[in-house]
Amino acid sequence: MKCITSHNNIIYKQLVRLEESSKKRRVSGLTLLDGIHLVNSYYERVGSPKCLFINESGHKNKEIIRLLNLEKSRVVKIYVLSNNLFSNISPVKTPTGIIALVTKPTQKDIAVSKNENFCALLESIQDPGNLGSILRSAAGAGVCDIYMSEDCTDAWSPKTLRAAMGAHFLLHIHEKSNLIEIAQKFKGKVIATSPRSEKSLYSLSLKGPVAFVFGNEGAGLSETMYKASNEKITIPMPGKAESLNVASTAAVCFFEKVRQLQ
Repeated sequence: MKCITSHNNIIYKQLVRLEESSKKRRVSGLTLLDGIHLVNSYYERVGSPKCLFINESGHKNKEIIRLLNLEKSRVVKIYVLSNNLFSNISPVKTPTGIIALVTKPTQKDIAVSKNENFCALLESIQDPGNLGSILRSAAGAGVCDIYMSEDCTDAWSPKTLRAAMGAHFLLHIHEKSNLIEIAQKFKGKVIATSPRSEKSLYSLSLKGPVAFVFGNEGAGLSETMYKASNEKITIPMPGKAESLNVASTAAVCFFEKVRQLQ
């Protein structure tokens, strides 16, 4: 294992750029996975990463030690970063001590239960935590495809990956999608969630093909996207809160469909 202790190290500089720049991730096709859970999920669903980075404290973590022992029979490069350098690229305050540099998987790399009749369209979602939570709920509910508008936050940013907890490797994620075109071609219910609607989610049959549409955290759906949906629903809220977070809304909708299919 090679040790990296300098901020001027070429490999370390690449990690910093990948952590900070969505353009760099897009152009290179690479991203970073922080934490043993994400790294293991990648191994299980996609394959080996390009290389692994551990901090000085990582040698004391039993799960990391177990993973490194497995790597002895593989060709993955392993680097040790000083704790200070490692903390600069980890998106969490208390990192577990391992980061993987990986190639972003394609749809062919990810085997999902092919259910093209259950998908989600995301318009202008800006918060990485919200996006990651939506992806996590979608994977849990059996959604197959996620379509994202061009102005959504980066699906493969370290923060989004961290919030999704491995869901990226259970879904087909389509970035920079033409949501209007997808909605028009979808053969089933295209359901927009909006406080403007008087129809309850729970009064609508969700059996058959369903595409849920969710909009920006502050502005909601654009008028064009709202009109492109053939069903408009709201989630009843007997409490005094004005609205639900978009990630919470998505989770309620996804699992209402799951409930109706039981």
